[in-house]
Amino acid sequence: MKIPSALIQSLQNIKGFNKEAFESVHQSGEQITSIRVNTGKLSGTNETAAISEGFESIHPSPVPWSTSGYYLSARPSFTSDPLFHGGAYYVQEASSMFLEEVLGQSTDLTQNIKVLDLCAAPGGKSTLIQSLVTGKSLLVSNEVIKSRVTVLAENITKWGAANVIVTNNDPKDFQRLPGFFDVIVIDAPCSGSGLFRKDPNAINEWSEQNVALCSQRQQRIIADVLPALKEGGLLIYSTCSYSAAEDEDICDWLVENNQLSPIQLQLNTEWKIVETISAEARAYGYRFYPDKLKGEGFFIAAFNKLQSATEIRETGKPKGKSERLTPKEIEVVKPWIKNLADFFYIKQQEEVIAVPIHLERDLADIQSALYIKKAGVKLGTIIRNELIPAHELAISTIIASTTSSIEIDKETALQYLRRHEIKTVVNSTGWSLLTYRKLPLGWIKVLSNRINNYYPKEWRILNK
Repeated sequence: MKIPSALIQSLQNIKGFNKEAFESVHQSGEQITSIRVNTGKLSGTNETAAISEGFESIHPSPVPWSTSGYYLSARPSFTSDPLFHGGAYYVQEASSMFLEEVLGQSTDLTQNIKVLDLCAAPGGKSTLIQSLVTGKSLLVSNEVIKSRVTVLAENITKWGAANVIVTNNDPKDFQRLPGFFDVIVIDAPCSGSGLFRKDPNAINEWSEQNVALCSQRQQRIIADVLPALKEGGLLIYSTCSYSAAEDEDICDWLVENNQLSPIQLQLNTEWKIVETISAEARAYGYRFYPDKLKGEGFFIAAFNKLQSATEIRETGKPKGKSERLTPKEIEVVKPWIKNLADFFYIKQQEEVIAVPIHLERDLADIQSALYIKKAGVKLGTIIRNELIPAHELAISTIIASTTSSIEIDKETALQYLRRHEIKTVVNSTGWSLLTYRKLPLGWIKVLSNRINNYYPKEWRILNK
């Protein structure tokens, strides 16, 4: 692997950079695999045991700056693990899990807060944030690129939580919600040099010109979305780039032009994360070098907003048509939901959706300003006083524990996930939830002479 000489030259005077060690680790061919457990689904179980039992000869070890992150001793076939499809964990690069430390040190996560993950696809940081905030907090997970928002919505669905709204908007659209968010996370599009070891093809796309273009785009993204951050709110900025033009220089620009105050974090020296201070504004940033720690190249910094929003936000009026369920329809969905009174229920194009009741006004505000891809949990459709359950309900964390379920082995689970015909012991006809190691995978409908597989066609495993 040949690291661009222009990149090496640009890093010579940056704190923590060691040319020989940096080049050596990139030449080594070493690959680091890490996952983060979904505590909303595996809570109360031994996490490492749950992971280990799913793979052969895999030995998990903790990611030091994450409460639910684990390194794996080898990279298994995640596609062949039913727990992966059921949302039991997310495959995430270890360095980016440091977002947990930044949030924990910079804001009070015991309070109910509103968080925007602006550049969210495919969903790693959003699922991390959702695991950290309270159940009555709101996470808006946004993706600018339309082709990527479907993957984001799928990963949010698998995570199973109801307090997430997935949107597909340009950063400037959030100016319609001035002072709305307590926290904004921007994992900005960048030149990608931090991922060279993970993706050698990224080297071919790197250039000094691209670094300059990315820096300009990062400034535009931040400037467009900042009005949506409330006074005293927290901005977290990160990249997977080593270039100062995308890291420390952006920190200088943030402080000097946007009424932001830098935040210094407390580090464990054993982590070997490098704290840097920007040249002009003396802003703190945190660099991850793969020759120093077990992770890929990463940069992150945090800031408090000093300037208040210039507009007063009014309660929004939702765009589009949605109607509330009738009392009779609510009785139909009642047996399927863990805590019926915790949600309000709407219909959109005949699909029934459950949204946490404390988010009613927030949803109206967001719906009046933005394009929403997904909100709450889709329950299904009501036909002749019967709920035809949706897959979202099956793998959500709001489904009733009394729902009819059938525990299956791994081979049967993989057949189900391939959307093949399955055979298993059943005691009654009707809708049943298939579970693997007690984790819901999706629906089957048992008829008198066969079992219908209702796993989503677009999600099915294609390999044999």
